[in-house]
Amino acid sequence: MMMSFSSLNYSTCTLARMNSHHSHNRTRKSSAFATPPSSIISQTEESRNLANSMENSPLDAASKRPDSSVLLTHKNAIGIIGGLSIGTTLNFMSKLVTWSSKDGGNDIPFVLCSDPVLNKELSLHERGSSSYLTGKNKNILRDHAPVVENLRHKRIFLEKSGARCIVMPCYISHSWHDEVALGSSVPVLHMGECVAKELKEANLRPLEAGSTLRIGVVASDATLSAGFYQEKLQNEGFEVVLPDKATMEHTVIPSLEALNRKDIEGAQNLFRIALQVLVVRAVNTIIIASDDMRDLLPPDDPLLKKCVDPMDALARSTVKFLQSVEGNA
Repeated sequence: MMMSFSSLNYSTCTLARMNSHHSHNRTRKSSAFATPPSSIISQTEESRNLANSMENSPLDAASKRPDSSVLLTHKNAIGIIGGLSIGTTLNFMSKLVTWSSKDGGNDIPFVLCSDPVLNKELSLHERGSSSYLTGKNKNILRDHAPVVENLRHKRIFLEKSGARCIVMPCYISHSWHDEVALGSSVPVLHMGECVAKELKEANLRPLEAGSTLRIGVVASDATLSAGFYQEKLQNEGFEVVLPDKATMEHTVIPSLEALNRKDIEGAQNLFRIALQVLVVRAVNTIIIASDDMRDLLPPDDPLLKKCVDPMDALARSTVKFLQSVEGNA
């Protein structure tokens, strides 16, 4: 997958087409994200050539109409709200390409909103959240209004841009999914709901006779405190198993601290212990819902066979939704 993005020093909206071989894209400003006079737009020669090649396209004509803010006229267009990490957003887009290209799938047009201000706000929220183990959840909700307002503005912009569905490939942003999605005219897919439904459809069997199906969840304090994974999994009939206080204090948190010190081996060893504790508690599957934890272990680590990344479920659900839209068109 190749992509060519223009570089801006303000909230960026990227318009693109994405497939497994190449991606045509262009960055444009809109009334939703006004450009300050001091902003500098740096465009590569490749992106200028790609933009010129699209001048006579229906998409370009639609975007030039003064009475229209529609950027995408495709029936399978999606809107993507970037979040805490641009790396996670790009990882999601890569997964989207992978799953959409299976069985000769079509290209996926999309609009991506990536905002450094939002990235910072989400990072501060996650770092400043109190431990879900202490019960001090009031800090989780404190001052989250600006984050929700920022996310809602982007959701509204993507709706007006012609997106047929909207996704937030960010673990922590789903803490306010319902508030962000309120009033939306198009579906705003929920990562927790996507992974819970996939696990339900997998027809898992309890590891212990007579017990319920157990799903473990490992994530940041902020994500666990928000409780949406617990809610979505319980709605599908699963028993949710979280790391206990001792596991968090002696393995999960020290693992992340070791990672911050660049002690990769130490971080991996501690994280393996945390996962093994959940395995001993007879969980069928472990959801790893964290940027830092997601890629901590090597791909061939045996423990990962018990784990799922909800970002995969979100990508697959997005592709399924778009396919259903195309089928009904």
